[in-house]
Amino acid sequence: MKPALLEVMRMNRICRMVLATCLGSFILVIFYFQSMLHPVMRRNPFGVDICCRKGSRSPLQELYNPTQLELSNTAVLHQMRRDQVTDTCRANSALSRKRRVLTPNDLKHLVVDEDHELIYCYVPKVACTNWKRLMMVLSGRGKYSDPMEIPANEAHVAANLKTLNQYSIPEINHRLKSYLKFLFVREPFERLVSAYRNKFTQKYNTSFHKRYGTKIIRRQRKNATQEALRRGGDVRFEEFVAYLIDPHTQREEPFNEHWQTVHSLCHPCHIHYDLVGKYETLEEDSNYVLQLAGVGSYLKFPTYAKSTRTTDEMTTEFFQNISSEHQTQLYEVYKLDFLMFNYSVPSYLKLE
Repeated sequence: MKPALLEVMRMNRICRMVLATCLGSFILVIFYFQSMLHPVMRRNPFGVDICCRKGSRSPLQELYNPTQLELSNTAVLHQMRRDQVTDTCRANSALSRKRRVLTPNDLKHLVVDEDHELIYCYVPKVACTNWKRLMMVLSGRGKYSDPMEIPANEAHVAANLKTLNQYSIPEINHRLKSYLKFLFVREPFERLVSAYRNKFTQKYNTSFHKRYGTKIIRRQRKNATQEALRRGGDVRFEEFVAYLIDPHTQREEPFNEHWQTVHSLCHPCHIHYDLVGKYETLEEDSNYVLQLAGVGSYLKFPTYAKSTRTTDEMTTEFFQNISSEHQTQLYEVYKLDFLMFNYSVPSYLKLE
């Protein structure tokens, strides 16, 4: 065989090898990016091949590349909310990123729905009871159908919902990347007053009175009666605020989840939330999540009139007896929540 022909054949083999190698790499890269955009078929525990929920689009796809015009318009609003969180985290990195790595314990508020690829970070006093009910319906595989038929106390039983900290680290990372992550927030001081009213002015909350009320009265009330020290059931709002801003409080133990800051409960500077719902637009935002999950045609966020709901006017009244010094200190505690979720400084505050 002539040397020239041998050289041509050798070059052809080299080209085929290079092409195969390059093509293989190209396919891997394409698959990698597609895996972030398109859910991969997997087998569920019941042995039936499924792809997320009805149809083939995941909630993430529907959020970032909506097929319906009404969803497209709403997507713009939620992009603005995401940008607000990102900008606040960047501008306050020293405060928002005190820890570089999250532990499994930090993920205990993140509820997972495998079937619809949802992760919900629940925040107490922001309609979390009803959202837990919804998550039980979504992840219950037919066990529940009407969220309002689920008793409130049952919705708060830990065993009834699966949280992200129950998974292995690779499983956690996969879900954080592939599932739609959302939370609901509320004006920080309105949420705080709601927590106070629920936990310290209701006679049935004796466990809170014993654990926190007695401690607050002992530390903040001069000449407290033995009855008050024993029962802890008549904590004043001024005493509650003084307890929250007391440096000893955070050193002793973390805030209870009912008055803990949202950024400490859900870690939005470490976890990228795709959707930030607000208590002020609760029904609209909730039903938007359900639409993205593909269940909006038959499942709606439960609504009912509640005359005892804490309002802005009520919050204003509670802060009338708080000194400007304590108001300023309390605002500093919740400042990141105000900034991160675009809540303006309340007009009733007298900040120093």
